[in-house]
Amino acid sequence: MSLTLDQKKNIVAEVSVVAAEALSVVAAEYRGLSVEQMTELRANARNEGVYLRVVKNSLARKAVEGTEFECLKEALIGPLILAFSREDPGSAARVIDKFSKENEQLVVKLIALGGKLLDAKDIKAVANLPTRDQAISMLMSVMMAPVEKLTRCLNDVPSQVVRVVAAVKDQKS
Repeated sequence: MSLTLDQKKNIVAEVSVVAAEALSVVAAEYRGLSVEQMTELRANARNEGVYLRVVKNSLARKAVEGTEFECLKEALIGPLILAFSREDPGSAARVIDKFSKENEQLVVKLIALGGKLLDAKDIKAVANLPTRDQAISMLMSVMMAPVEKLTRCLNDVPSQVVRVVAAVKDQKS
């Protein structure tokens, strides 16, 4: 059954809003997946905060216009499912990569991150990007290193003085 003009406009508007606020997108060919597998993929995506949608390529091209994912326009070919990361840049890549390991029919075709089109082989690199919490903890550990080093250095001075006094005492007795 064909979509009406209003339905097409609604789909374009919905995907456009998601694309405008998304951090990254992964497009994968889903040919050969069963309904149960697609349902499982959608559930995994929902749990990870990933917006997953099968959209006609012509509608997807219109939806990504004016967003940082405009680089996808020419590459949208074939039956694709679009996964938009909303919370952290690597979440869509993690969901698609994990699912494609278990289901060989799901093939990654496109990845866009930061307005740049990446090769499909880069799925592992994008999937390994830290989450927001992990990035903050890494930043905090880097910021704390000089403070910890200064504290250890300042602690060493009194302990060295005590050792010198003890050595002098031992020498005199």
